Amino acid sequence: MEYQLCKKKTKAKERAIRKKLLSFLLRLINLLEELSVEIGVKDVKKMSTILKVYEQQHQRAYGNPDEKIKDRIVSISKPYIRPIVRGKEAKPVEFGTKVNKLIVDGIGFIEHFSYDAFNECTRFKNGIYLQRKLFGKCTHQSGDRIYATNENRVYCKTQNIQTNFIPKGKQKVMFVNQSAILRKELNKERGTVLEGSFGNDKNHYLLQKVNTRNQFTEKCWIFFGIHTANVSKIASRIAAQSQPNSRAA
Repeated sequence: MEYQLCKKKTKAKERAIRKKLLSFLLRLINLLEELSVEIGVKDVKKMSTILKVYEQQHQRAYGNPDEKIKDRIVSISKPYIRPIVRGKEAKPVEFGTKVNKLIVDGIGFIEHFSYDAFNECTRFKNGIYLQRKLFGKCTHQSGDRIYATNENRVYCKTQNIQTNFIPKGKQKVMFVNQSAILRKELNKERGTVLEGSFGNDKNHYLLQKVNTRNQFTEKCWIFFGIHTANVSKIASRIAAQSQPNSRAA
């Protein structure tokens, strides 16, 4: 509490309080071993996680404090999740799963699923490959500004794929208006369909807060949520097509 009440929390104070807490934790672990209390399988897993946390924090307290800890545990109940820095004003850091999603005609497909942070722009080619694998062709592609790297631009040019990326350099006058209209339409589809699908999945298909206790069920929950949204869209389209035309009636 004394450390928390300090207005200026220096690295030296933080390191000192970390060493004290580690000594208390080690004392509790030794007392538990001396008592020889039988614990269940779930408690054994939690105990192994606590020991790993102790090793990671011990390395940070007594080693190099600036050295990054690989696979740092931030939750004892879910040791597989990792902090993902998003840079948002309300939530600068998020915890959970990161998904690279492909949308084709309003239907979503999971291209990459990971608990570790990854750069989305490196998955651009994989998304095109997945679309071609499922549908046979890919002529247009839309994405955020982060995808507009030189490598992705060259790849799309060689594959004759139209994108919403802002072109570099001086463009020919005859193609300026045409490319601007195409980019506008692709940006519109990305903003409404792609971004809207994330909000729809979170708000209507229980992906805002995944209430699971292990890694396997959490992955199943996310997959079922996204594909349930797909089934709902496909079912509504089939129902609309099966209805007779009101003018013909």
